[in-house]
Amino acid sequence: MTATPADYEAIEAHLWSILEPYRGRLEAGSIYGLMTLKWVGTKQHDFFAGVRLAPKHVAFHLMPVYADPRLLDDVSPALRTHLKGKTTFDFTIVDEALFTELADLTARSFEAYAVAHRDAP
Repeated sequence: MTATPADYEAIEAHLWSILEPYRGRLEAGSIYGLMTLKWVGTKQHDFFAGVRLAPKHVAFHLMPVYADPRLLDDVSPALRTHLKGKTTFDFTIVDEALFTELADLTARSFEAYAVAHRDAP
């Protein structure tokens, strides 16, 4: 079954909902057309996370896992199959179990991101 644009919009909405708890502590940004959330006052490349709607998937970019790959140590094999490269999870269907796990990973990643930025000079 091929996903439709409506399917991708639903995936995108789910992924943005994972980031919703952090909106009050981060500011919106963008880099190369990717809408992101970043620490207030940081450069565009130093973003926390973002969501991008692509032609054949929806991408969830989670940058703290690049800075600290140990954040991925407890990721299930099922979620790991969606990891493309070092920081991007691609989805073509809504999968509540995977999105719950991704939300947990995002929470752990935010803790690491916040500590890194509070301690930055």
